Parts: sequence; structure tokens; C-alpha cells
Amino acid sequence: MMEFFTADDGAKIAYSDSGSGIPILALSGLTRNTHDYDYVAPHLKGVRFICMDYRGRGESDWSGGDTYTVPREAADALQLLDHLGLEKAAILGTSRGGLVGMFIALTAKDRLTGLALNDIGPVLEEEGLNKIFDYIGRNPAAKSYAEMAEKLPEAMIGFDKVPPNRWAMEVRHHYVETEDGLKINYDPALREAFIGAFKGLEPAWPLFEATEGLPLALIHGVNSDLLSDATAEEMQRRRPDMIYARVADRAHIPFLDEPEALAALEAWIERIKG
Repeated sequence: MMEFFTADDGAKIAYSDSGSGIPILALSGLTRNTHDYDYVAPHLKGVRFICMDYRGRGESDWSGGDTYTVPREAADALQLLDHLGLEKAAILGTSRGGLVGMFIALTAKDRLTGLALNDIGPVLEEEGLNKIFDYIGRNPAAKSYAEMAEKLPEAMIGFDKVPPNRWAMEVRHHYVETEDGLKINYDPALREAFIGAFKGLEPAWPLFEATEGLPLALIHGVNSDLLSDATAEEMQRRRPDMIYARVADRAHIPFLDEPEALAALEAWIERIKG
């Protein structure tokens, strides 16, 4: 069940809050929402699991393209912790969420107890970015959930051995079926905001270096086109204590309920608990 709080600029931000234990704030991918974590949530034990819809996505307010930035989303995340009375939390960040998490490590490290990155690092590969540029803010050609689910196994290059019903669930998480076909369920203004911010983006190693001292985990899709093996290896070199999992048969992004991902998250949670 979604709840809401109001950010300092008046935008209504949606979130869910369940379980008890160490607080983990889950931040989703760029165009996505709290459903990113539907698959992993039942497996996480001894945690208070908080998921947030970024502004412009899910059930949160659309507040305009100029507000769809990593710093603004980081501010919303911290204001959610304030709203919940939490001085600190760990962040589990999928793709965009990992960038937000690293930004918080740079700007408000005292609010973090740990950071887990799902298929994201300080260097974003051009191939993966170009794929995002191609689809972001645009409605798909598919006219129904069934048609889209049928196309996804072939379209999602790098994914194999996906549970049969997973694609059917995914299309319902990220699209709305209408009489005119499928529509994206986020603000189309995200397109220009993203392209403007990420065209010609330089590596952001200072963001990664800011995680020093925090329990850190990286979950890496073996077939990822956004996070390269070379970047993951350099992340390991700079943080030899980083928990690292390579997830077979996954590109960008792993679903997080794969055995390799779950083992890494369990080890990370234990490290946060101390």
C-alpha cells in the first residue's frame, strides 16, 4: 500500500514502508517505480524495506523536467527519511537509484549505513546509454500487455532463463493499457531531462570514492551493456572489500531475486548489522 509525503517544493512523493529491522531505502531505475523491488522484497529478512517512487514516476507527482535530476531525487530521498524519523538508512539502488545513492554518499554520507548497487557504476557505457536514449519518453508500438509480453523475450537481449510469467508482470509494472495501445506510466518530460544530463557524460569516480567506509555491494548482470567488466574490475580494485556478484543470464538490469543477487544482498545486510 502506497503512502505519501510532501517534499519541500510541494511535490507529493509516494512510498511504501513494510517490515521491521534495519532500514533499507530502495531506489528504482530511471523510468521505473517501486515495482522494481517486488521480486526481491519477499526474500529480505530482518529489514524495514522502504521503496520510493521518484517524482514524475509511479504514483508521485509530475513536477516538470527541470526537477528530474539526481540531486533533486537525492533530496527527496533524504526528506523521506526525515518524514519517517530515520536518522540513517542503507540504500539499495537499481541503475539510476545507484547514482542517487552515490550522490548521497558524496553529499550526506552521515545519513547512510551502506550502499548496494544494482548494475550501475561511475562509468556508463555508450551502448547502454544509447539504448535508453532510444526508448525513454516514448510509447511502445505494442497495443496490449499480451503483445508486449510476447515481444520482450526477443527484445531483451542478454536475458535468458527468465521465469515464464516474469515478462507478463513486467509489462504491467511499466505500462498502462489503453484503447489506443500501451502508454508509458511516467512523465514524458523525463526524456529531455535525461538526454540533457547524460549526453557526453564523463566518468564519475569521485561519486564512487565517496562510498569509502560504507558497507558496499555490487550486483552485475553478466551481459550488461551499461556497466562494463572493466568498470566493475576497477570498482573492485578501489574497494577490495566490496561484495561483488555476477548474475548469469542477465543484462541491464538483474531482477534481484536471482541466487547470486540474493546471496550478495544477504552478505551486505549482515555487514551492515555488524
